[in-house]
Amino acid sequence: MSAGRSCSPSYRYAPGLFDAPATAKTDILYVVGGLYGNEQALAAVLQLFAAERGRKHLIFNGDFNWFNVAPASFSRINETVLSHDATRGNVETELGLPYFDEDAGCGCAYPDWVGDDVVRRSNAIMKRLAGTAASFPQLQGRLAALPMWRRIDVGGTPVGIVHGDAESLAGWGFSQERLVDPAHLSTVRQWFDLAQVRVFASSHTCLPVMLPLADTNGRACLVANNGAAGMPNFTGTRSGLLTRIATVPCTHGRSCYGTRLDNLFVDAMSIDYDHLQWQRAFLSQWPAGSPAHASYWDRIANGIAYTSGQALPRA
Repeated sequence: MSAGRSCSPSYRYAPGLFDAPATAKTDILYVVGGLYGNEQALAAVLQLFAAERGRKHLIFNGDFNWFNVAPASFSRINETVLSHDATRGNVETELGLPYFDEDAGCGCAYPDWVGDDVVRRSNAIMKRLAGTAASFPQLQGRLAALPMWRRIDVGGTPVGIVHGDAESLAGWGFSQERLVDPAHLSTVRQWFDLAQVRVFASSHTCLPVMLPLADTNGRACLVANNGAAGMPNFTGTRSGLLTRIATVPCTHGRSCYGTRLDNLFVDAMSIDYDHLQWQRAFLSQWPAGSPAHASYWDRIANGIAYTSGQALPRA
């Protein structure tokens, strides 16, 4: 396996580990994955969260770093995120190493439907970001110490917080591409049964998905993948997404779509950040001709060819 298409065995864990006491209990949970170093999106997330009333909890579930190669931005993003609950994504896992692992590259474990050019550019982004991180050894240590997953109870309902899927920090089992495969859904149902959670909240794959289904015992469950908090997620949009899981409906902000799971309201909430300011910040770090510009600029500037209808497949 080439760099960027594989990851260390240490990325893996067993679904049964989620059948454990919750690390937090709350009535309102924000799950923010794929911030990707967007400081404007981070500010918007914190503003939305501050407006919530009641018992609430905010968790960043990995890849909050990516485009923030400027040392000042790297420091601000990590100091702010690490003042909240967080799990590590593949980016933070690789940044937590004292060296850049050429064999692992970005640690994304890209599947075969992702082109080789994308993989090569992601490895180059990771290498440059690792160079920035090396100037912040204390932050590297804090990133390395982050857990790979969390179990959080929302209104008494168990929720599994992951970056990738139920078996791997960089797994693609909760990707839109896999969740439309009926054969794969039998595995997902088994994951829910083993984990004894009702919701898995993930990101990693960069495309949002919200899929209700039943586990092997017929219990209603839900996969909620927020796609990217720090980049547009749909055609013609310029907003990120977060997953809000709560016992009360959202009374502020904007839900792009959502569903009910027993007593829970689950919404993909829009993160309406300062788009022009983010464009300027991105270009100052990744100008035309850079690997990040080649891979991401069109999405950042214009959105992505994906619709909210595609984010709501049927099991």
